[in-house]
Amino acid sequence: MKYIDYYKVLGVKKNASQKEIKNAYKKLARKYHPDLNPGDAAAEKKFKEINEANVVLGNPENRKKYDKYGKDWEHAEEFEKAQKQRQQQGARWSGGGGTYSDFSESDFSDFFSSMFGGGFSGASAGGGRSRRFRGQDYNAELHLDIKDVYKTHKRTLTVNGKNIRLTIPAGVKNGQTIKIKGHGGKGVNGGPNGDLYIKFAITNNTRFKRDGDNLYTTIDLNLYTAILGGEVTIDTFSGKVKLKIKPETQNETKVKLKGKGFPVYKKEGKFGDLFVTFKIKIPTGLSAKEKELFKELAKLR
Repeated sequence: MKYIDYYKVLGVKKNASQKEIKNAYKKLARKYHPDLNPGDAAAEKKFKEINEANVVLGNPENRKKYDKYGKDWEHAEEFEKAQKQRQQQGARWSGGGGTYSDFSESDFSDFFSSMFGGGFSGASAGGGRSRRFRGQDYNAELHLDIKDVYKTHKRTLTVNGKNIRLTIPAGVKNGQTIKIKGHGGKGVNGGPNGDLYIKFAITNNTRFKRDGDNLYTTIDLNLYTAILGGEVTIDTFSGKVKLKIKPETQNETKVKLKGKGFPVYKKEGKFGDLFVTFKIKIPTGLSAKEKELFKELAKLR
């Protein structure tokens, strides 16, 4: 496996903070995203490299292993387990008159090469058989708009240079993590692959506030409709809806639109509710005639 300088890919220094790495990734991901560069093979390749770099450097644990083991960072845990086992075996051998010494720096690369090049055999209970190791788990963060998760849809992710076709269920929440079994690092010596964990970062730039499966919004209501009653049309995620306004509606009045909220995760056809709060707008720039009429109303009250 060829060594790739992920710090260089993201354009950050090796002592960069996690926040700096995250910001660099976001900036480059937007710049080279396939949707913004249709048909551009170079941009697509760059986008894959950026995502791969983020999988490694965007996760503090993966970054620590990468800084220590370089291109072999995915096998860090397996190496450390095998090293510990060999140390324990050496300690037992020393009790029988043998000698024990820890790995030297010069032994490190030779041992690592033999272990993951297929030449290492563990001293298992079966005796002499190659040790099998589970692949490394991957962690990735997927940035979506709230409108993207209102309906179930498919999306292609690029993780470590591999394209993964993923179905994203409607109703996914911000910060939610899902597991894609077997899409992590490759197992060693026939061991099972690791898993891919995807954390969702959902941006909400709409006028709706989301709380679980329910949505909340505030709409302006003119004074005359509030007093006399009438009808207003409001936007929802599923289209426009007409609301009847009762006469003498008060400021901060709340109404519930059942089933007009957000879809319930993995429960097709089920939705939360939409809660609407009315804010009565006092008219400004009144004409002399309007002021006179309001004075007449005040006298009647």
